[in-house]
Amino acid sequence: MSDVYAFHLMDRTRQKILKHLESLPEAKRNVVPAGFNNSIHWQLGHVVTLADRIIYGIAGKPIPLPESYATFFGPGTKPADWIGEPPSWEELMQLFNEQPSRLRDTFAGILDEPVAKKDNFGQAETIGELIHLSNGHESSHEGMINAMVKILKQQ
Repeated sequence: MSDVYAFHLMDRTRQKILKHLESLPEAKRNVVPAGFNNSIHWQLGHVVTLADRIIYGIAGKPIPLPESYATFFGPGTKPADWIGEPPSWEELMQLFNEQPSRLRDTFAGILDEPVAKKDNFGQAETIGELIHLSNGHESSHEGMINAMVKILKQQ
């Protein structure tokens, strides 16, 4: 598997997400549109949190983010259930922008190595497959973010 291709897909999806995020007025970041469970703030935190949990976690490496991120942005969470203040938009944006480089620095050149957690939800067998699994997850959220931003701009 080509490192260049795997990380290129991540960069491309991140750029699409960033374009949506930049087009949304600040006042709409924490609005949960009708028919949705989550806000754009949650979407951003979820993408960042799950990338590290999927790739680092299943690869068997320490997850760089604090565990509290999973309580705010993990699967099944939503802003209506938050207790306390989640990480700020600015902090999440910084992580979102820096994360691909950190992932490259950690995993480039070892994408063919086996994962540590063989029994994983994506049935990934190599670190490269984890990168693709995370990319697929982010692509689905890019579509959700796109739809949410369109709705929020009309409100």
